[in-house]
Amino acid sequence: MFKKQYFADDLRAGVVVFLVALPLCLGVALASNAPLFSGLIAGISGGIIVTLFSKSRHGVSGPAAGLAVMVAAGIETLGLEAYLFAVIICGVVQVGAGFLKAGVARVGDPQRSCRSFGRLPICLLHV
Repeated sequence: MFKKQYFADDLRAGVVVFLVALPLCLGVALASNAPLFSGLIAGISGGIIVTLFSKSRHGVSGPAAGLAVMVAAGIETLGLEAYLFAVIICGVVQVGAGFLKAGVARVGDPQRSCRSFGRLPICLLHV
């Protein structure tokens, strides 16, 4: 979590992540017919904000090129406003789950935490 002693280093790292991810964020926004400003906001939240509040010393956050197809389909189906609202709700749920420590993965043998549901393997999270 956030520690005051590492703030300057974390902020510099977050800005670097933001600058590296910015072209891809803008590309995903452009490819999915979203406003470019939304790509800028995604880069800021994924690069700077996540880096500042992450517990991980080696965190990876940012866009993936395959995301453009899913974003474009979501915007086409729901419309931009409804899609952004759905994304915000998902983010609130993820942050809430983080504060409740509902997503702590089990450390140890990964085979013991994975079960099969039909043909789809499901990895269970142990709190």
